[in-house]
Amino acid sequence: MLKHYEPETPPIDLLFQALADPTRRLMIDRLSRSPASVSELAEPFDMSLAAVVQHLHVLEHSGLVHSEKVGRVRTCSIQVDAMRAAERWISERRTFWEGRLDRLGEYPAENPTPPAKGTNRE
Repeated sequence: MLKHYEPETPPIDLLFQALADPTRRLMIDRLSRSPASVSELAEPFDMSLAAVVQHLHVLEHSGLVHSEKVGRVRTCSIQVDAMRAAERWISERRTFWEGRLDRLGEYPAENPTPPAKGTNRE
């Protein structure tokens, strides 16, 4: 688990570092349905509440999750803008690579290979 953050780490790096862990991805999946208390988030996991809280700190630091304490209950919710930032980053790379692959696919049609010497291509 990430315990040390560099102050100059770009936000997109923090976001993907947070999403790299399967436990945190499951927490994000749960929060995508509705806000949940820390106890509700901890239910499906075989780990201490302190470990769940550490995961939540990573998610909060990345901007993916926001928590609010009302009385004795801390409720967590997903931050949609952070998810949109990840989606935008991935989409930009997909668009770039799709364009490159399209150009690569056009190359053989534009540059036919001449027959090798000694072969009869009729």
